[in-house]
Amino acid sequence: MRIAVLGGDGFCGWPASLHLSDIGHEVAIVDNLSRRKIDEELGAESLTPIATINERLAAWKEVSGKDIEFRNIDVAQDFEGLLDFIQEFRPDAVIHFAEQRAAPYSMKNNRTKRYTVDNNVNATHNLLVAIVESGLDVHVVHLGTMGVYGYGTAGMTIPEGYLDVSVTTESGETVNQQILYPSNPGSVYHMTKVLDQNLFAFYAKNDELRITDLHQGIIWGTHTPQTQRDERLINRFDYDGDYGTVLNRFLMQAAVGYPLTVHGTGGQTRAFIHIRDMAKCIQIAVENPPARGERMKIFNQMTETHRVRDLADLVARISGAEVAQVPNPRKESAENELHVSNDTFLDLGLEPTHLAEGLLLEVEDVAKKYADRADRSKIPARSLWTAQQAEGVPAGEK
Repeated sequence: MRIAVLGGDGFCGWPASLHLSDIGHEVAIVDNLSRRKIDEELGAESLTPIATINERLAAWKEVSGKDIEFRNIDVAQDFEGLLDFIQEFRPDAVIHFAEQRAAPYSMKNNRTKRYTVDNNVNATHNLLVAIVESGLDVHVVHLGTMGVYGYGTAGMTIPEGYLDVSVTTESGETVNQQILYPSNPGSVYHMTKVLDQNLFAFYAKNDELRITDLHQGIIWGTHTPQTQRDERLINRFDYDGDYGTVLNRFLMQAAVGYPLTVHGTGGQTRAFIHIRDMAKCIQIAVENPPARGERMKIFNQMTETHRVRDLADLVARISGAEVAQVPNPRKESAENELHVSNDTFLDLGLEPTHLAEGLLLEVEDVAKKYADRADRSKIPARSLWTAQQAEGVPAGEK
């Protein structure tokens, strides 16, 4: 299969690209290398050393004998370049990772808010319009987020994208239908993913595009079987307050002797998935496309849920680290439950990697190995959700 990976130089796109290439697909990466530029902007490098894209691709050729093509295209701004690429490469599937992925960065200031909307929504819409314009039958697989649902379950298990509803008409007749599960984004980043799913629903209905939207939990972990073959292939390990996902931040903090920073009560429940399970899920989604004319498929791409304070306690027991509660920079409920259906991927053969099995290896093999690269000044989360918080007033109290 010919597969284009938009955003293939990033945290999820890179290991997914290697995985798809390794199992025999012809892969082309499209990326404008913006994530590297944001590193420079924030002055915060990955804990793991990241080779240039050319060095990465050369290393993959050395260890696998396989070529991955690279095109430097800004998907959000260069529509003609994207269209030309699609018409030339003629992909069977496009994996869409080409979006600014950090909620804290999206809330940092008015510039990052506008950039996140401009980049993410334009990238998605440009891709859909380009596929329609090309006339090709391309399956779009998009990496969305569990955050489109928000983090409350109304006492029920969150279904995979669609909610069964019953409506009573004026004549007393009961009409049963399915609607998109009501969205409740908690940041500008999450809001763009809500806009994405509405764009997908429209283009699946109007132009019969084949689309799969993956509502993914928080990724943890660094290595996949492919990235372990050569250090030049290693994946990103972000630990800073803007891009570091909560569990990876805890692992790095434990490795350098920094107290584990639990925001607020730590009662926020989140969904999680290991990086190698993410790559496997991308494969499963590619291999199980919707039919032309079918509504978009939505899969919940997660394997387990945990409260943040429980994660901190788990990492502390493994590593001996201390736990510190700090003010929560987000505007969110102090405590929440989260129950999620993820039957589709399990039914299609996903064998999850669980936290209890992999945490110690991450601490020893990654966080401690590269601890000398850590900049402790980048650890605190400094992006605040509201002006009141910036003034020192807790959200909701002014």
